[in-house]
Amino acid sequence: MQDTPGTVAVLATGGTIAGTAASATDNIGYSAAQLGVQALVDAVPALAGVPLVTEQVAQLDSKDMDFAVWATLAARVAHQLAQPGITGVVITHGTDTLEETAYVLQRLLAPAKPVVLAAAMRPATALLRDGPQNLLDAVTLAREPGARGVMAVLAGTVHSALDVRKVHSYRVDAFGSGDAGPLARIEEGRVRRLREWPAGEPLGLDCIAKGEWPWVELVTSHAGARPDGVRALVAAGVKGLVVAGTGNGSLHHALEAALIEAQAAGVTVWRTTRCLDGPVQATPADQLPSAGTLTPVQARIELMLQLMRT
Repeated sequence: MQDTPGTVAVLATGGTIAGTAASATDNIGYSAAQLGVQALVDAVPALAGVPLVTEQVAQLDSKDMDFAVWATLAARVAHQLAQPGITGVVITHGTDTLEETAYVLQRLLAPAKPVVLAAAMRPATALLRDGPQNLLDAVTLAREPGARGVMAVLAGTVHSALDVRKVHSYRVDAFGSGDAGPLARIEEGRVRRLREWPAGEPLGLDCIAKGEWPWVELVTSHAGARPDGVRALVAAGVKGLVVAGTGNGSLHHALEAALIEAQAAGVTVWRTTRCLDGPVQATPADQLPSAGTLTPVQARIELMLQLMRT
């Protein structure tokens, strides 16, 4: 049976939005990924008349997200987007790795329909739970005419998958979009777009078909940085390294020397910044290439995808 036109597919993966605690006043001592997708939908009365199809793709705390779940989720999103009656896809997700999942889905699929990640900073049992409103806003965005690309919506703010990053550990409004700024706002059930929807050329699911994600690690430059960790990673067989440098990607001299050694040994090395905003401006004198505007976690994903392609 075909889906009714305007149908939204809701794919659940767990996270705080599906979490529960013993007390309604406990916002941090909860267990993530306890409620199924239907319970999340039923908690939003305004969705009662909206055509939805639901699927539980995974049930985990997003800090434990892995490559196998990414591959499964990307395949299920692609399947739902291919259905003629599906207007868009909503993914319920944890906040800890939301920016990583959003980025990998955008790079793999670059969908012509909207794919919206919804999450929460408070469990479903909290007095001031934010999950139901975020889910409602995500479905609203997934049905917005002309919308496309992978996005995330939290606290009424829409972020592009290419820019979103978690910027606060606790507050409900915990996400930002760096220098690019928000993509849109959702106000009283209406979408107010601020800039263009995310776009790009999809890498396609064939990019990850072999299921062999190359080993890429993050390292950080800081006062007193030592080269030992980089050399140990190279000896262990790491394929790529993304370094979060200080300021404009600057590196402690000992760490930089080890990274240059790693690059000479065949390990791909990219420089990012540990600053919350701003790119790494490249110069002709650089011995290690800049990852541009990518955050450290985005650069790690991009490097893995590039290594898989080559």
